[in-house]
Amino acid sequence: MTELADRPAVHTGLIVNGKTVETDDHTAIHNPASPEEVVGYAAAATREQARDAVAAAYDAFPAWAATPAKRRAEIIEAALGLLDGTAGERAELMTRENGKIAFESNVEMDVFGIRTRHALSLVGTLGEVRRFDGPPLTSELHTLPVGVVTIIVPFNWPIAILAASLPYALAAGNTVVIKPPPSVPLSLVRTIERFASGLPAGVVNVVTGSNEAVSPVVSDPRVAKIVFTGSTAAGKRIMAAAAPNLTSVTLELGGNDPAIVLDDADLGEENIGRLTLGAFLTTGQVCMAVKRVYVHRSRYDELVEAMTGALNAHRVGPGQDPSTTLGPLNSAAQRDIVTSMLQEASDAGAEIRELGTLAPEAASSGGHYLRPSLVLDPDPSLRIVTEEQFGPALPILPFDDLDAVLTEVNTGWSGLCSSVWSADPSRAAEVARRLRTGTTWINNANAVACDDRVPFGGFRQSGLGREMGPDGLLAYTEPHSITW
Repeated sequence: MTELADRPAVHTGLIVNGKTVETDDHTAIHNPASPEEVVGYAAAATREQARDAVAAAYDAFPAWAATPAKRRAEIIEAALGLLDGTAGERAELMTRENGKIAFESNVEMDVFGIRTRHALSLVGTLGEVRRFDGPPLTSELHTLPVGVVTIIVPFNWPIAILAASLPYALAAGNTVVIKPPPSVPLSLVRTIERFASGLPAGVVNVVTGSNEAVSPVVSDPRVAKIVFTGSTAAGKRIMAAAAPNLTSVTLELGGNDPAIVLDDADLGEENIGRLTLGAFLTTGQVCMAVKRVYVHRSRYDELVEAMTGALNAHRVGPGQDPSTTLGPLNSAAQRDIVTSMLQEASDAGAEIRELGTLAPEAASSGGHYLRPSLVLDPDPSLRIVTEEQFGPALPILPFDDLDAVLTEVNTGWSGLCSSVWSADPSRAAEVARRLRTGTTWINNANAVACDDRVPFGGFRQSGLGREMGPDGLLAYTEPHSITW
């Protein structure tokens, strides 16, 4: 900790029209594991600088859109190569500003390349022209890029989540303005400044700063599409801001994702490990994480004891410590939200099992730490069940009637992801087909099981639209019909 804290603070600027732009003001970025440590300073843009970024993307659009899709893919692939040899440095920076463990930060750097290359593999479909012959009419159907796309990403996996949209937008012929998360901007800017240097000026721009100052990246009429990943409440504000210009939106929002454990589930070490990871990856700060477990009453005690044992093996501490398995939460505010939910559940009579061990240095650091907790058989009306806790606290609820659970899941506010756990794949698939969530996993959950070949997104208040896969690529195009 001392060695890292003694390193010089990182300074990042804006990226506008192919150049790094310095600003008069900067925002200090603190280490969640040791909040007194300043990891770096991110440029704080003015409204005028945010408009400059939109203008740069707008001016670069015609030439980029006119570039053949195959050539665009070649340019993007070459730009990706500029990141070679830098993953370790960028991952270390991610751990220091985000708080996640080093292993997850390294995975995140890899995911950016994997997702980008997958997006590029789909560009062959962009040049297809569908023809509808007459008489009396004959038509051709073309796909055209939408224009300037603003991408707003959250703090938890910002670079990986950016890769679910940025390469698809670029491959389709759009230009982009990226708004990094306020608390975790540094490693993303470091990544994109290298990547963007291999692209024509203005094709990718990055603007950091307060939401008010950078509001033109949402409200400017030259922005054709907004892609936002974050909470449901913030997504509603983005949608409202897009309404005056009728700007297209893709919203990947909150999830209160259920795991449904059937009476024949395999609760051996492998599946318990998957379920535990599905709930507590990144200290529970993942939109597609398991947020509540419904388990058949006949298996309730067995599941609780198995997960208790698995979580007791966890060590909570600073993310750069190789022995740490769960880092701090990214902010004190989120820690306090989870703590208040746990207190409310305890006051209502639910048993709270606080598990794992807290590293000695973590206990005295003032970091945003919480040990992982199981909330046993809580009242279903409590916030720990009905809301997205986004932290290391998991309610486990026994059930007798599967139909009632499915009705609860399918009519609730969220519909991002779900999972079904059964030793019988056919039975699990039958239950999965009855669920109305964007993704349902069988005997697995969370990002470790995400298949980038298929679209990702949510039902109901978990979002609008889809990202990734062929559907995700087409989401960055508009159909153009020519009829004679």
